[in-house]
Amino acid sequence: MSLRELDGPATMSPAPLTRREAREREEAARSAQAKTIYSSATPARQESAQSRVQAPELHSARRQNSAPPPSKAPGAPRKAPATKRHTGSRLLSLGALLFAGTLLVAVSVPANAFMSDASVLAPSVATTALKGQSLVVAEDAAAPDLTRDGYSVTSYAQLLRLKYGNAGTFTATTGAIRWPFPYSVPTTDGFGPRDISISGRSFHNGVDFTPGAGTPIYAIADGVVTLHANDYGGLGNNVMISHVINGQNIDSVYAHMQEDSSPLVVGETIKVGDFIGLVGDTGTSYGSHLHFELHVDKVPVDPFAWLTANAVN
Repeated sequence: MSLRELDGPATMSPAPLTRREAREREEAARSAQAKTIYSSATPARQESAQSRVQAPELHSARRQNSAPPPSKAPGAPRKAPATKRHTGSRLLSLGALLFAGTLLVAVSVPANAFMSDASVLAPSVATTALKGQSLVVAEDAAAPDLTRDGYSVTSYAQLLRLKYGNAGTFTATTGAIRWPFPYSVPTTDGFGPRDISISGRSFHNGVDFTPGAGTPIYAIADGVVTLHANDYGGLGNNVMISHVINGQNIDSVYAHMQEDSSPLVVGETIKVGDFIGLVGDTGTSYGSHLHFELHVDKVPVDPFAWLTANAVN
């Protein structure tokens, strides 16, 4: 026989409590103690004891409420939270697109595209018919003649000829030979050699008259126009007239005239005192003046001396 048998039935130790059972037993003991104290305490102490008893319960409830939500099973799809901020941003973007489209249509489509035919054709303001005048035409009234008269074009040079015309009444002499101006005018360079630069001299084949720019020039005698040219590197707008005077063939040259101021054409017959052109500054010229030359049998002579001897009354 074993010692256990001699000792009699052994006392069995109680099984260990779980955490939940221990917490419940502890709470039951605390509740019983609180009730004992509450029953023997004053009303103020009863209220304090009650708050101490309820404090653990409230703490437990708060801990249970604040427990994290259960996690979803792995692999489950997550849903993006739809927030008010995202919804507002989308609405704002949509409004901006609609405004931009409206603005584009407003600036690209003409205003009358939005008007109906009735609004275009119908007057916006009511009109009142006014009583007007009446015209009675006699039966024998003749229709006006609508035939256009003939017309012609007059050049600037021809207008100058009409304006200055024949200088016969203004010439200083009344003979068949006259000066190119009907009054005395100053002269600058005369006929003969002259200095052109420091390096040399040239021969001046005429006389320079300086009555002023735009002064009319007149023919010195009857003749025929044999040359009308624009020599931009020399005499500019110039005219040559051939004369037969005292049995000699004489050519008179009028140079540096204004552009388009001479109406003369080659082959035209000229009378003494007829308008030739206006004093200008064309070609190789240093100021407005008339460069006048006289050629006797194709040889240049001094114009001033020749006119002095032949232009008499």
